[in-house]
Amino acid sequence: MSHSILIRLSRACLGHNGTPVLEGVDLQIARGSFVGVLGANGSGKSTILKTIVGILPVLRGELEFPTGQPRFGYVPQRDNLDSAYPLTAFEVALMGTYGKLGPVGFIQRAMRERTMEALAEVRAEGLADRLFAELSGGERQRVLIARALAADPDCLVLDEPVAGIDQATVEVIMDLTSALHQRRAMTVLMVTHHMLSLRGRAGEIVWIADHGLISGPAELMLSKEKIEEMLMSGGG
Repeated sequence: MSHSILIRLSRACLGHNGTPVLEGVDLQIARGSFVGVLGANGSGKSTILKTIVGILPVLRGELEFPTGQPRFGYVPQRDNLDSAYPLTAFEVALMGTYGKLGPVGFIQRAMRERTMEALAEVRAEGLADRLFAELSGGERQRVLIARALAADPDCLVLDEPVAGIDQATVEVIMDLTSALHQRRAMTVLMVTHHMLSLRGRAGEIVWIADHGLISGPAELMLSKEKIEEMLMSGGG
């Protein structure tokens, strides 16, 4: 696995509408790594992800992709897919292919095949014809991950993919993500509140606390002592 740097933030100021949320951010993400991002509500976890994938601009400082612009597969925190649109799970997952394979009106066979492959990768091919609005929370998350995979990404970016889902389904989604990371040597960047579910899956943890970012190997950062220390310092 090559450990070239895929994403680098240097002295970056990040925020929304010109208002800083995080200052002086230095962060390097190696190609092929699985990085978990932890921190309290409002600490800027989503802001980091949205900046990396290009939804938010960097206010100051640098965001660089030293080995070239990666393709991102992004699973947002809350997907605002309007349930008034009667989209099937297949149609939702198909959205991931649009930017890559041409105009929306012309659904090429390659796009359909890619979409079914992506659904199969998250064991959701059986959901293809069901209405997205009628799926359970865990089923929806699988379909949204499939949509991200349909973009054939170099880097899978997941913002709270297991929020509001029962513990058994949390484990399924985390296992799926871990398997994708290992099978494809895909870079994974995940924000989650389920910090213990990162044990044995993430290789690196970035923790946002009052005094900026603290990062390190997952074994160290997810030890009982370190978690207590970080929670005491306003990091959770």
